[in-house]
Amino acid sequence: MILADKIINERKKNGWSQEDLAEMLDVSRQSVSKWEGAQSVPDLQKILKMAEVFGVSTDYLLKDELEPENREVLPESRRDLEEPGIRRVSLEDATEYISIRKEILPKIGLGVFLCITSPVILVFLSGLSASGLCNISRNACVAIGLVCLFLQIGCAVYLFITKSGKLAKFDFLEKEDFETEYGVDGMVKERLAENEGINTRALTTGVLMCVLGALPLIICSVLGMSAFVITGMVCLLLLLIGCAVYLFVSVCGVNSSYHVLLQDGDYTKEKKRTSVKLEPLVSAYWMFIVVVYLAISFLTGRWDRTWIIWAVSGVLFALIRIIAGSFVIKD
Repeated sequence: MILADKIINERKKNGWSQEDLAEMLDVSRQSVSKWEGAQSVPDLQKILKMAEVFGVSTDYLLKDELEPENREVLPESRRDLEEPGIRRVSLEDATEYISIRKEILPKIGLGVFLCITSPVILVFLSGLSASGLCNISRNACVAIGLVCLFLQIGCAVYLFITKSGKLAKFDFLEKEDFETEYGVDGMVKERLAENEGINTRALTTGVLMCVLGALPLIICSVLGMSAFVITGMVCLLLLLIGCAVYLFVSVCGVNSSYHVLLQDGDYTKEKKRTSVKLEPLVSAYWMFIVVVYLAISFLTGRWDRTWIIWAVSGVLFALIRIIAGSFVIKD
């Protein structure tokens, strides 16, 4: 059996289309079609990757005298060594997970951006009214600002609910232990290396936006500029933070997908168990913050200032999670 026939045989045995195999090998469908039609021969690197994907030896692919019944099958997923109840992630599952994450994370990032920047119009209009630069009453400014705030939050919630649902079947990846089939780790590590440059640039840009975004506000405060100018700098800061977080979610989030599949970094088995134990605390904490935010905002009517509760809550959350996590690890 020649190489072309073996490619067809192994592809069909795994239930893959030419498009599926082409995506795994990072080539076009036409290339796979030519290989299977014996019109061209894949280079050595593609043969090595093909052997990894099919779970066979390169000798089997390259030596015409080796037939399927005599092929050497590599240990695909260590079935005999698997712990009972441990899920297995195939190459197809991993590819689908990464594709869905790439599709939905920009939308989720947009939702987070809308949440962070939701007070901007309210803060700006309140500052504009207080400065006397417009004839709109304070109550009208607050009303317009609140409408915009709740509209943005509503759009964000819609994005979170509709987009996050697509990943529901992969929730176990971030909460449970699992085993990957042969070829998954190699594919994920290759994509992680390819994405490293983009991730580093996005992370650096986002951090700089957060750090440098506060400079105009600090400078204006030190120079004693008008309250309206300072209000404008606060709005600018929120917009820059929103853009930075969008980069973190939409770009760096894709990078974290690879670490989820490799079960390293923040997604080791130990850290996942800790996260699962802390999940009730996290939910209760943010529900409490929402209640506090709404109660203080409605009682004081100072929606243009109470947004700071979210910034303080975010910093406190990081501290509380570290402390709570240390107790969970000790247990």
